[in-house]
Amino acid sequence: MVAAMSSEKKVRFGILSTALIGTAKVIPAMQQGALSEVHGIASRDLTRAQEAAQSLGIAKAYGSYEDLLADPDIDAIYNPLPNHLHVPWSIKALEAGKHVLCEKPIGLSVEEATALVDAGRRHPELKLMEAFMYRHHPQWVKAKELTTDGSIGELRTIQSAFSYFNDDPSNIRNQEGIGGGGLMDIGCYCISLSRFIFQAEPRRVVGLVENDPNFKVDRLALGLLDFGKQSSNFTCSTQLVPYQRVNLFGTTGRVEIEIPFNAPPDQPCRLWIQRGEEIEEITFEVCDQYTIQGDLLARAILENGPVPTPIEDAVANMRVIEALFQSASEGGWTVLD
Repeated sequence: MVAAMSSEKKVRFGILSTALIGTAKVIPAMQQGALSEVHGIASRDLTRAQEAAQSLGIAKAYGSYEDLLADPDIDAIYNPLPNHLHVPWSIKALEAGKHVLCEKPIGLSVEEATALVDAGRRHPELKLMEAFMYRHHPQWVKAKELTTDGSIGELRTIQSAFSYFNDDPSNIRNQEGIGGGGLMDIGCYCISLSRFIFQAEPRRVVGLVENDPNFKVDRLALGLLDFGKQSSNFTCSTQLVPYQRVNLFGTTGRVEIEIPFNAPPDQPCRLWIQRGEEIEEITFEVCDQYTIQGDLLARAILENGPVPTPIEDAVANMRVIEALFQSASEGGWTVLD
């Protein structure tokens, strides 16, 4: 049964875990939302949950995820758990009558992601969305406009890069078997943006993957996505200098996004559009893409409208990730159905 909405017309979110992305980025941003309210936070350690709640000004703390899901005062959950727990706990949340915002990547495989989609279809009254926050930032809205209105001619190819350096063996991104590795953590953005901008699925892909000899997860991955008349290539790494950039190339112009993924919430963002030898800079006012994401989902819940990104998109993204790993293993093109 779906929880009753609060009288203030805000969606009351509960946070599954005290994961850093939640406590440092997502929760403070959602607390600034016009339509979203962070009402509770859960940990398997009640003391940890209470400390996080006190620090962040959250009304309720729970000593288990089950307790949060059982609370009728929680309308929706945000799931920032490690990758292997995304699908199981998102399904539990749906079964408890909660709307779901789940971190990317949606799961560990297409099969697992499909199981979540199926669970969502069993609860059509609930909203279910993958948290690819970058898509909601005004710079990406503008980039999409510039690549579809003829500003750079015919869009032909996309180049993207995303990297950071993390060789901590205790970090979940460096742990085998729970969805660690760069392709799952950040390469998924490069895949997602290509599908988002082209509004299409790649026909075939080539992947090149280098695994860390100790962690056994990919620390460097290169991908080439063939969309037919369009293409995309990217590099992602968990053991390179921190960097991110996207270039969208057309027949008469180019769009470059300076900070495409981790757009800062406290300073303006920029993109450049090049036509011939002229380069125009476009600056975007300070905003927080996590706030925007939370309010967009909250609006869909309150108005019973569609979510910004259908959950089926998450399955499609996972399908490309799997195909890239297959290509890297087999040493050739992998064709997608």
